[in-house]
Amino acid sequence: MIDYDSFARIRHLHDQKGLTATQIARELGHDERTVKRCLAAKQFQPRKSVRRPSILDAFKATVVKMVESYPYSAQQVYQRLKEEGFTGCYTLVKKFVRKVRPKREKAYLTLAFAPGECAQVDWGSYGSIRVGETTRRLSFFVMVLCYSRQMYVEFTVSQTMEHFLGCPQNAFRAFGGIPSRIMVDNLKSAVLKRTLGEAPVFNPRYAEFAAYHGFSISACGVAKGNEKGRVENAVGYVKKNFLAGAELPDFVAINPAAQLWLDTVANVRIHGETRNRPTDMLSQELPHLQPLPLHSYDIGNVAFVRASPLFRIVLDSNRYSVPARLAGQRLTMKAYPDRLCFYYEERLIARHSRSYERNRDFEDPDHPKELIAQRKNARDQKIIQRFLSLSHCSLDYYRELDKRHLNARHHLRKIMALAEIYGDEAVASAIADAMKLHAIGSDYIANILESRARTLPEPGALHLTRRADLLDISVEAPDLSIYDKKETA
Repeated sequence: MIDYDSFARIRHLHDQKGLTATQIARELGHDERTVKRCLAAKQFQPRKSVRRPSILDAFKATVVKMVESYPYSAQQVYQRLKEEGFTGCYTLVKKFVRKVRPKREKAYLTLAFAPGECAQVDWGSYGSIRVGETTRRLSFFVMVLCYSRQMYVEFTVSQTMEHFLGCPQNAFRAFGGIPSRIMVDNLKSAVLKRTLGEAPVFNPRYAEFAAYHGFSISACGVAKGNEKGRVENAVGYVKKNFLAGAELPDFVAINPAAQLWLDTVANVRIHGETRNRPTDMLSQELPHLQPLPLHSYDIGNVAFVRASPLFRIVLDSNRYSVPARLAGQRLTMKAYPDRLCFYYEERLIARHSRSYERNRDFEDPDHPKELIAQRKNARDQKIIQRFLSLSHCSLDYYRELDKRHLNARHHLRKIMALAEIYGDEAVASAIADAMKLHAIGSDYIANILESRARTLPEPGALHLTRRADLLDISVEAPDLSIYDKKETA
């Protein structure tokens, strides 16, 4: 069946571009006979649908009457029709009941809150974002004061307990106070168990956080998002007004941008319900908020971990170092949104800035020093043992180095390096000579070895030539009178 758009395209290709029926059929993917019928017709003629009689037609008046008199279910209507002789299927009855009785929308009451009475919190998600050389799932925490509609937004790349506690703590500081009650969804960070007809079982850590700040927890019903409609709307508002179309180059830039948006857009707009600016209504609500505690609650999430043989702790695919002596030991890790603290026997032994990149290695330069020193000591011990085995004088020479407050290990390393060049026997002989001369130090050993290496060979026998002319040599007698002159003078 050809609709009007297809009919108009066929006529255009034929009348304006001069294509034949075969060419048009190939271009549009229609049957050639269908195209010829369209070209033969002077105008578009929609095909009239012929309604076929239904087995339900004789019972439709009964169905309408039943539905109008009482909210019967489709199954009940079907059972009544069968008693009256209906032989059709249940699906046919259900479709007709749905048509004559449209689905009703649920009605909700508008909740009213006093100043400082309540705040609502929720998480939102929005794709992913660049974090250094990797990408992470982007989440954002939203808290809304129910009376003033003042909003707080904080973006994170995790929804773990330390973030779930840190975000509301930052929100309280931004608001300047704490509401009496907070409404939460049934996420595991807040509610561990929810059974119909029973009180919810709250997460002990979140319950402790609430007690510390002096607010009560109110959990929404299961699948009852409408009970915290203010924050549900706020999450949608963040997505539509702040995030939609925004360029997010890196995670480090998003929270400053969100704070600027809160200060210049979200909290200074005329709210659709209150017809006032949230920031103006906050000034009315602020006196009713509870004061902030003197000290911040410790939001660190505690976990027990074990250091690897490379003295590393792995978290979110990143590796963080601890002192080398604690390799293989069981440690306590306290994770904060911005840092990680490691404890051994209740003593802080390492602290790192937390990274949200992936497969990075973070090593404190002080952590491997002890291991390096141990390995250096082991090498020095081998050098000392080898030096002492060179000669019976080696031990005395080593004691003399120590007695004269010289760096014995430094001198021994140089002497053993000379042994690699001149050999063990030559160095042992040089040590013996140096002891006789009381020449203590590697420089003296080096001088002795060098002087011996420069010694000329002993002269051989004198061989005279056999040529006779060279044997006839005459030597004049020396003049000794010069000595008499010196004695006279």
